[in-house]
Amino acid sequence: MKRVIIVRHAKSVPYGYDDDFRRDLTDRGIDDANKISLRLKEMGVTAGLMIASPATRTMHTARIFCKNLGYKYETIRQEPAFYEGASTQDFIDLIQQSPDDVQTVFVFGHNPSVYYLVYNLVKYFNADMPTCSTVALDFEVEKWADVSARGGKVAFQLVPKSM
Repeated sequence: MKRVIIVRHAKSVPYGYDDDFRRDLTDRGIDDANKISLRLKEMGVTAGLMIASPATRTMHTARIFCKNLGYKYETIRQEPAFYEGASTQDFIDLIQQSPDDVQTVFVFGHNPSVYYLVYNLVKYFNADMPTCSTVALDFEVEKWADVSARGGKVAFQLVPKSM
């Protein structure tokens, strides 16, 4: 089984849209990212690979997850297409290149892209993706090359407000 964990960046400052790429997290966003990533740690979730949009708020969210899950921040693969709005097929093409010895891939991105990604990777998804929402998708495949649209199942979703 392969697992993709899709994370929408945590709450970011509501200003600075003239330089959207560099907007950072709020204190609440930092707290939410810690809360979610520590819950994942309690659940025994580990990361084999992390891929993130290079935007400041996304990388800051990923850095918090790295700290709490014991993943080396320097090894995060930055993917500009996640900031620009990669399509589901672009995502599948990218994820299919993951090493098969990796079981869990984390992806940090932005709405509405992360919502559409989850929606298109499973047969049924009817939830919201608020900031720092984290959704685990399981694919009953042995190789990443076999991951496909509508082929996953939602294993769980963590939302800061419900914790």
